[in-house]
Amino acid sequence: MTQYTSDLLALLDARGYIHQLTDAAALDALAAKQIVPGYIGFDPTAPSLHVGSLVQIMLLRRLQQSGHKPIVVMGGGTGKIGDPSFKDEARRLLTPETIASNVASIKRVFERFLSFGDGPTDAIMVDNAEWLDRLEYVPFLRDIGQHFSINRMLSFDSVKLRLDREQSLSFLEFNYMILQAYDFLELSRRVGCRLQMGGSDQWGNIVNGIELARRVDGTEVYGVTTPLITLADGGKMGKTEKGAVWLNEDSLPAYDYWQFWRNTQDADVGRFMRLFTDLPLDEIARLEKLEGAEINDAKKILADAATTLCRGEEAARSAAETARATFEQGHAGGDLPSVKVPAGGMSIVQANTALGFTASNKEAKRKIEEGAVRVNGEKVQGFDYLVKPGDTLSLGQKKHGLVLSQD
Repeated sequence: MTQYTSDLLALLDARGYIHQLTDAAALDALAAKQIVPGYIGFDPTAPSLHVGSLVQIMLLRRLQQSGHKPIVVMGGGTGKIGDPSFKDEARRLLTPETIASNVASIKRVFERFLSFGDGPTDAIMVDNAEWLDRLEYVPFLRDIGQHFSINRMLSFDSVKLRLDREQSLSFLEFNYMILQAYDFLELSRRVGCRLQMGGSDQWGNIVNGIELARRVDGTEVYGVTTPLITLADGGKMGKTEKGAVWLNEDSLPAYDYWQFWRNTQDADVGRFMRLFTDLPLDEIARLEKLEGAEINDAKKILADAATTLCRGEEAARSAAETARATFEQGHAGGDLPSVKVPAGGMSIVQANTALGFTASNKEAKRKIEEGAVRVNGEKVQGFDYLVKPGDTLSLGQKKHGLVLSQD
């Protein structure tokens, strides 16, 4: 582990956030002597961010915890294009109305992780549409475009991989890295921003911004990237059988969010505690050494801590109690997903699909044939079985839902 003099880099290093740094010594010295405003951008491609964005949100939280100023940049401007980095094809273009709606929805989650205000280390939120929407094309090409080499831009992995696969990269997408670089320049001018952070896929975009600020204004700014967060089995973080693990409550119930963390693989428990909770490092070191059945206690602590940060203490407590009642006592907890059915009932096949346990009726039938579907703890044998209001439906050991009355 590298020895850093600043609280910022020491904290990021100890908790496993650092993948790459630009001029680590200079950034370390700057962070040791003054408040460093740093930003991360989030493009509003959906009404909620998902767990794949959580490491970046936690990075801003660590920035503030170590005495510096977080800047949340909402991509109201860049979201109109979409980041092509390591994507197989262009993102679907969103209307300005959809982008504005998504921005408003996404903003809410940051208030749980950051303290906003007018103080020197209080977080601020800006929208890059404020400056990108006002750019004039020819002046922008003349003043900013001259500092970018097409040869260099083609060499970045985010672009090169798309071209190597002979997948189309539109001129619109190709401009994204220039606009993101301009964001860094604009933020350094407006709010004295000296640091951009992001995932490892953002390295090329960050470097472009650093070079642009130096060439245009002579300003020294810096970059930090985080490692790609994958599961111990090599799977992608935040992807489950039911889809993305959304951060907003109206996109994913608190119980499902809690259960996602509870289902963490044994080998990931310590790493996820360091990245996604505020648990002390010595406590994490103790918990990650647990083995056998005891590691499940550590997973519950992880689920409680991560859910408390994102959804609040009451939501975490309620989700934990629902899990305890369901799994330990065999009763149905109130936070479980539910489906409303008529008094006469609904077929077990349709109920599984309606609850989101299976993606289709065909898959539901296959699960029934495999003996994985139970109602009130009893295995279901046939496709014509009807679930009634008051039943508890289970698929495997981890998916449980309530059957409610439509009335």
